[in-house]
Amino acid sequence: MKRIILPTDFSENAYNAIQYALNLFREKECAFYLLHTYTPAIYHSEYMLHSPGQIGLGDLYQTDTVAQLEELRHRITKEFKNPKHTFFLHSAFNTLVDEISDTIEKEKADLVIMGTQGATGAKEILIGTNSVHVIKKATCPVILVPASFAYEKPKEILFPTDYEVDYRSAQLQELLEIAKNHASKIEVLHVSQGLDLNEEQLNNKKKLDTFLDDVAHLFHDLPQQQIITAINNFQLKKRKNLLVMIQNKHTFLERLFIEPVIKKISFHVTIPFMVIPPYKKI
Repeated sequence: MKRIILPTDFSENAYNAIQYALNLFREKECAFYLLHTYTPAIYHSEYMLHSPGQIGLGDLYQTDTVAQLEELRHRITKEFKNPKHTFFLHSAFNTLVDEISDTIEKEKADLVIMGTQGATGAKEILIGTNSVHVIKKATCPVILVPASFAYEKPKEILFPTDYEVDYRSAQLQELLEIAKNHASKIEVLHVSQGLDLNEEQLNNKKKLDTFLDDVAHLFHDLPQQQIITAINNFQLKKRKNLLVMIQNKHTFLERLFIEPVIKKISFHVTIPFMVIPPYKKI
């Protein structure tokens, strides 16, 4: 059974991401963890020191959020009526990033699927602080769903890469499963930096080709340009339904994350964005 974490702040944008997840895995046996974290607005250091005025405050928030999660589960089961899907409620007094990370480890989660901007809303993918920290800390793939994105089967998947990743089968498992389940085509996009691929990149490309053997895929090489420009221009030629990248210390994605501008940058795409964590030896 697939285990998927669905963070929610009870906004419609968060619910839209939940709808995406339920549609994406409509035919799969899944355990979904509806996760909400809270920190009382008046929380401060005295709370940790058991200030008499704040004792029990966490319990009140816990009760309230569990009730909201119950309402959310009722809404979901009423709308989708899918016997293959089971829902677990998870409310915690913690930061969103830490609780997601802890839940991934505890439940051995396969995926995190979440909205990009919560209650603020944005029609395109804006990678904000929370999203960046979740992506960087998560040990499983994370799918960010833009606000108001109406579900589409991921028939056309765009996979930009610089071939500096030593691809591993386990690392690509979720991507391959999605592609197989939806008869998707994966478009592998490489942007040339004016140099030929070195031996390591050629070997990585060959390995990737082998891993993608069971799904339709094509390799594309574009002349030197900004990677964001290449992604935007490529998807304009033919609509893509899912953007996928691997986070790696040598890749564009990692370099992008350490730039301050990331808090406001947009890929100018209105499709979900899946980020695969770097491979870590056990």
